[in-house]
Amino acid sequence: MNNNEKIILTITGFSHLLVHSVMIVLPAILLVLRDQFDVGLATLGIIATASQFMFGLGALPAGILEKKLGGRTLLLIYQLGVVVSIVIIILSQTLWTLTAGLILLGLFSSIYHPAGLTLISRRVKAISKGMAFHGIMGSIGLALGPIIGATLTVLSGWRLPYLVLGVIMLLLAFSTIIFIPSRKREPETADHIQPEETNRTALLLYYGMIIMVGLAFAGFTTFMPAHFALETRNIFSSLSDTIRGGLFTTLVLLSGIIGQMLGGALGDKYSRPKILFWVILLNIPLLALMGYTTGIPLVIFGILLGVIHFIWQPVGNSLIAQISHSKHRGLSYGISFFLSFGVGSFAAGIGGLIAENYGINFVFPVMALFFIPGLILVVPFIKVVRSKK
Repeated sequence: MNNNEKIILTITGFSHLLVHSVMIVLPAILLVLRDQFDVGLATLGIIATASQFMFGLGALPAGILEKKLGGRTLLLIYQLGVVVSIVIIILSQTLWTLTAGLILLGLFSSIYHPAGLTLISRRVKAISKGMAFHGIMGSIGLALGPIIGATLTVLSGWRLPYLVLGVIMLLLAFSTIIFIPSRKREPETADHIQPEETNRTALLLYYGMIIMVGLAFAGFTTFMPAHFALETRNIFSSLSDTIRGGLFTTLVLLSGIIGQMLGGALGDKYSRPKILFWVILLNIPLLALMGYTTGIPLVIFGILLGVIHFIWQPVGNSLIAQISHSKHRGLSYGISFFLSFGVGSFAAGIGGLIAENYGINFVFPVMALFFIPGLILVVPFIKVVRSKK
């Protein structure tokens, strides 16, 4: 791996870390915003849905524009757009202004995945190692977001975590300008996987599965900090609810790094579609058990969920490269992330209604139900991918 490839992996890796950190600050401060703005969890769930929907929606045009603008330009638009959005969030004095800032944050953040993943697939020859590193950085970002949001909020209010992440993003934008050379067009020769044509049937089945996974993910990550805050008061009782919720959520999401590593290793040795079957199947009982346990058992089931759930990412991203032609790679990733984060975002609003009417703990078994249609879709997916080999 040469220096240019290392630079690209470093900048895209930290961009991936930041996109997930900045998007998951909101769940970590949900209870604080509820008290400050005197609104219910249902309202905050709708706001989270709006932000996360834009996080998915923008991936579609980003995937299309990647062919015209290139990964580097889109990466810069994402980085600078997030900085502008954070300025609006920090300066907001009303719930409406905050909502506008969060929607813009979701929109600009949505640009990252089609830009970053395609940039790696086009400029990094060791694509498997690159995707593994990229996925791990995203898991670290997901893990750091809740604890950064919770700790800095307790220290100096909910605006501080956004400020800190915004400054880091601005420095990253300058690094992109300085260290990643501009190209008129991204070459396609770096792809180590070159299917002759896009397997449309497989892609459609995969997209159906990713909708279900996205719904479950958005639902449980939005309410996991609040759930831990309320259901682990017998552990570290001296800590505030906000800190405790952020701490245990970070622990769960850190365990996702193990899942990323397992996914990368298993995906090279075994059938990727069959791996997805087991991941979907095991998510169901683990999510349900999170809703029906408290204290130490809740933490244990949460960690197991983190490991199992994140096996999906490296396997799924590799499968998209396996079943889509390089010319459509950016768009294929864009559609995938729109369905995962955009359509999936509606689960945050659904979860808010469930939490307000039935309790936060009931959100988790309901989210587990979304995996059942995914389990049904993965069976024909296994056959279609196998038949095209």
